[in-house]
Amino acid sequence: MLPILYSFRRCPYAMRSRYALAELNVYVYLREVVLKSKPPELLLLGGRSTVPQLIDLDGTRYPESLDIIFWALARAGDKQKADELWPADSQKRHRIMSWVTYNDHFFKYWLDRYKYADRHPERSEAYYRGRGAVFLSRLEKRLENRVFIAGEARSLADIAIFPFIRQFAAVNPKWFDLSEYTNVKRWLAYFVNSDRFISVVMAKHPAWHAGQENTLYPAT
Repeated sequence: MLPILYSFRRCPYAMRSRYALAELNVYVYLREVVLKSKPPELLLLGGRSTVPQLIDLDGTRYPESLDIIFWALARAGDKQKADELWPADSQKRHRIMSWVTYNDHFFKYWLDRYKYADRHPERSEAYYRGRGAVFLSRLEKRLENRVFIAGEARSLADIAIFPFIRQFAAVNPKWFDLSEYTNVKRWLAYFVNSDRFISVVMAKHPAWHAGQENTLYPAT
């Protein structure tokens, strides 16, 4: 028996949860959800039915992606890897979380409007892109003398943020490819071109339904 992760392949929140689980070699049963037809087992949990959500063996529910990531950090078999992603130093943790908080509470707002500009006709797509690009500029400067956001090693900040930058870039790939954000493009490519991301994190799974065989994640 393993904990159950309800996930949706293209959701950036689910993506960062799956990346952390794969990075830390923490195993779960993955249940791929179709958002327009969510399984009754998820709905019967009550409350929020968004993804990702993780249900531990004791029934404890982790309804947010960061909850799942911290859950995985506490259970990582590779302590060195966990310490790399979430350093013990309180100042480093504060800096990491400041980046994640800005991404989740400010950048995501403009990302949604840029991606779905037709649903927000009060402003143009270019306007929304410009507001979102404020974060790209900040990230570009941060990566001038660093390989990753927190330094030379990957951290929770990188894992938590790159799926959203990927989504932003995908709205207009030509614009992003021609943009001035050289460091951001290099940083993003490190993650999205990796074997782990392509073969494990973004592997396609059929929509789960009761009676279907459980899908082990990450796949061995």
